[in-house]
Amino acid sequence: MNNNRHTAHHRLRGWAALFALTSPALACAAGAPEAAVPWWLWPLALFGVCFVLGMIAVPAGIGGGVLFVPIVSGFFPFHLDFVRGAGLLVALASALAAGPGLLRGGLADLRLALPLTLLASVGAIIGALVGLALPTAVVEVALGITILCIAVLMWSAKRSEFPDVTRPDSLGVALRICGVFHDAQSGRDVDWRVHRTPLGIGLFAGVGVLAGVFGLGAGWANVPVLNLVMGVPLKVSAGTSGFILSIVDSAAAWVYINKGALLAIIAVPSVIGIMLGAFIGARLLRVLRASAIRRLVIAMLLLAGARALMKGMGWWT
Repeated sequence: MNNNRHTAHHRLRGWAALFALTSPALACAAGAPEAAVPWWLWPLALFGVCFVLGMIAVPAGIGGGVLFVPIVSGFFPFHLDFVRGAGLLVALASALAAGPGLLRGGLADLRLALPLTLLASVGAIIGALVGLALPTAVVEVALGITILCIAVLMWSAKRSEFPDVTRPDSLGVALRICGVFHDAQSGRDVDWRVHRTPLGIGLFAGVGVLAGVFGLGAGWANVPVLNLVMGVPLKVSAGTSGFILSIVDSAAAWVYINKGALLAIIAVPSVIGIMLGAFIGARLLRVLRASAIRRLVIAMLLLAGARALMKGMGWWT
């Protein structure tokens, strides 16, 4: 009995020491000497928010980071550098969680994804170095403007479920970028091929830079480039976008880790929540219309982008 009490006492002391260490760390991440609420509520809130974001992000093909960074930086008391570092891991986790199911279902194509990720990964590393060197206020203002532009782009872009590519380009043919996928909603097999491949590769390099600077991931631009520029069917664009995120975001994430811009108490509940939500999101992608949740995503981006812009301008503290 005494040994059990002694062991329990040591365990309690161990948990107390852990809480004593993590609470100041969280306060440091929040940029405030004392948290307004109990510190343990923030990890729980992050888990719940990221679980919902994971379910939304995969069917929309935008990755978790583009929603995570503006929402968490705007409405949670964390420093932007820690949020951007966690945002890349969140986007990476959601992509890795959904990737196997998307590949098995034929909604992600390796021949399409691999050439595009080469320049995008290089751009993401450059963008991460630039983003960490800029002042926080400048990054917040630029983040707000970028998020608002993304929302406008998503609203105005006329996506095509099955683009008509009558003549594939020579580079796409040389790389054998084509395929067939079964559309469960219509019950038919769809043959697809690509065009304007050089332009698409160049655009992916620029998207990679923005992904590294803001820690957004790159799904918000991957889908329009794949669908509107290269002529990939919308569901294959959304599925392949998730696979591309798993490579591009891992390249940029190492820069943030090396600079110390990663706090486990922020990243861990966020990653766990987004992965669990992404498993459900990958199943929803099979049965939902890809445009069904686009309005919800746009509304969330408008709110979060406006919040980030006002915070960077000092209008909302």
